[in-house]
Amino acid sequence: MEPLLFSIQTLVHQVKQEIFSSTFDLYSFVSPSAYDTAWLAMIPHPKQNSCPKFKGCLDWILDNQKEAGYWGECDHDGLPTIDSLPATLACMVALKTWGVSEKHINKGLAFIHANSTTLLKEKYDHLPRWFVIVFPAMVEVAQAAGLKVLFSNGLEEVVLNISLEREKILEREEFVDKYHYPPLASYLEALPPSYTIDRKDITMNLSGDGSCFQSPSATARAFLATGNQKCMAYLESLVQKRPGGVPTMYPMDGELVSLCLVNQIQRLGLAEHFTEEIEENLKLIYENYKNQESREMKDSYLVPTKIYKDSLAFRLLRMHGYNVTPRRFCWFLYQEDIRVHIEKNYECFTSALYNVYRATDLMFSGEYELEEARVFSRKLLEKSMKLKSLNDNLVNFPSFRSVIDHELSVPWIARLEHLDHRMWIEENKVDTLWIGKASFYRLRALNDKLMTLAVESYKFRQSFYRNELEELKRWSKDWGLTDLGFGRKKTTYCYYAIAASSSLPHNSMVRLIVAKSAILVTIADDFFDMEGSLEDLQSLTQAVQRWDGNSLSGHGKIIFCALDNLVSDIAKPHLHLEGSHVAENVKNMWSETIASWLTETTWSHTGYVPSLDEYLQTGKISVASQLMTVPALCFLSPNVHPICKLEANHYQIITKLLMVSTRLLNDTQTYEKELKDGKRNFVILHSKGSPQTGIEKSVAFVKEILDQIEKEFLEHTLMDGHNDLPKPCKHLHLSILRAFHMFYNSGDLFDSDTGLLHDINKAFYVPL
Repeated sequence: MEPLLFSIQTLVHQVKQEIFSSTFDLYSFVSPSAYDTAWLAMIPHPKQNSCPKFKGCLDWILDNQKEAGYWGECDHDGLPTIDSLPATLACMVALKTWGVSEKHINKGLAFIHANSTTLLKEKYDHLPRWFVIVFPAMVEVAQAAGLKVLFSNGLEEVVLNISLEREKILEREEFVDKYHYPPLASYLEALPPSYTIDRKDITMNLSGDGSCFQSPSATARAFLATGNQKCMAYLESLVQKRPGGVPTMYPMDGELVSLCLVNQIQRLGLAEHFTEEIEENLKLIYENYKNQESREMKDSYLVPTKIYKDSLAFRLLRMHGYNVTPRRFCWFLYQEDIRVHIEKNYECFTSALYNVYRATDLMFSGEYELEEARVFSRKLLEKSMKLKSLNDNLVNFPSFRSVIDHELSVPWIARLEHLDHRMWIEENKVDTLWIGKASFYRLRALNDKLMTLAVESYKFRQSFYRNELEELKRWSKDWGLTDLGFGRKKTTYCYYAIAASSSLPHNSMVRLIVAKSAILVTIADDFFDMEGSLEDLQSLTQAVQRWDGNSLSGHGKIIFCALDNLVSDIAKPHLHLEGSHVAENVKNMWSETIASWLTETTWSHTGYVPSLDEYLQTGKISVASQLMTVPALCFLSPNVHPICKLEANHYQIITKLLMVSTRLLNDTQTYEKELKDGKRNFVILHSKGSPQTGIEKSVAFVKEILDQIEKEFLEHTLMDGHNDLPKPCKHLHLSILRAFHMFYNSGDLFDSDTGLLHDINKAFYVPL
């Protein structure tokens, strides 16, 4: 593994140097837009009309024609995308304007004639708005320039229908329509002569920087139409920044790109390598976020971008402990005209609504705005999933539909990070982040490095996890746990749950402590449930209370010895910090838990029916999530004295909330089995206490309680001021809860022999 680790460290260093250095130039990573570059190349020099003003743009066109004859983007298979049609037409017009390279033009025409049918007919049923506006215009411009753009008989009707659809758009929308983004004004270069616009209309809609809605191509056309020197100043600034090929949008929203970068790093599973860089970025974003007032949107065409950015910022900032309020991105719920517009045009808001839905994962108690935003966004996303294609103006990549479907079908809290990272790597091999006006807006070079690093990092984790799992299996066998002859053999399940639920350091002892604790909890719990006599169980309970197993024999002896070894493993690294006290506290926690199992077994044997409160006081201990969490905390934060974290009956509130949550979560999925076995369960007790209610309503009642407790838990996990635990310790609590949710999201996967095998193979064995 050493060569792989060295490769990862080298890549991390390169990314830090290139992306997070003080000299980082965002525009050096943006893929140029052939379409926009062509429009700048058409502008004549003011003193020599026979020469282009921006010769570098013309040279870029000559140097960047693809071997197949087109300009523009290709997909993940290296095939041209639909934007290659208008981009190629525009580049040929630029070359024709200056009488340059008939060879390039002929090659471009050959591409258009050979590929238009394939590209158009594949997309004809769901062509995006930008294409419907731009493509017919570029055909007209090319023909007016003397280029012989020909279409087969079968395609002429398609092109005519696209032109008719464009006419409907031009009739339906205003020049600057508050409900359409980008507005028609930003397609100035593509508007036909029949669409009457005077110079005043153009000038009054220029931005302060002289651009026409930050579009280089539209601004180039605005200059050609008006000679406005502010337009020229904008174009000169752009070319100075990006000589040669220009981006599809300028200036870029650097803050939005920064948010996308942090989001991408986290979703690829690389956050551990860039902790300081992420914090620095988010600190700057938070300062701006805090100082910007949430005000009413006057320009509705900017709504999709604003919702996208605000909701992404909210999720990232809240996840990192910043104090942000839902109103900062839920503002659209209170502007009736915008809300109605989103509902009517939901397909154009898909990526914005996707971000809104993800932001609502991090909901605290009493945040009713987030509840409303979650219902609103989910409803519209579900409608989008029924469409043939996603026609969104912001984000687009081939597997976006499957990503949304995954988000809606499996709750965030029931997904394990390691597999989520894998899915994001596999679904995002194409590096499209954003869509500009008429071409994809990519951060290609940046994303290539990150993707390579993500793949290497995932492979390294897989190899590390495999080795660690084998070590754990040896431990289970050496202590006789795999040969007991009863109960559930869950060594792999227990390790998978903790390994895949969080991105702990690759050499973390935490995984083994949590997994060993979970294995022993499972075996001892089964001993109490199905194997031991009441006398055996009382003997084991007393032995654990004395911490002396000499009187034990058989299964009880094996369990006690393995448990004693685990306690030694936990205490040994902390001998210099009163390790005997650490051991004593862990023993007390186990004694408390085993006593709770004996209480529950006694209830079953005697037929005693506890009250709901009495049951929960015992049940939150018997679920044993505290045993899997608290002893591991001192391995996460060397700066915190472990003793104060290991006292039974003095748990932090966050731990108590975890204990109750995991108990109720377990009970909502196991009540049918426990009802057959004559055991007690919160759902069963509630149903019996309210016989007119019925079991299904009791399940719903318990889930409502669970939902409120988990919102409070999440606030304790993410926000400062609720406890004195360091962030890694709080996040371990969250990882344990996510593991329980994974097991009990829809059924009882923990008791299934095969339900998790596919995911375990993907996590540990199947290569990317």
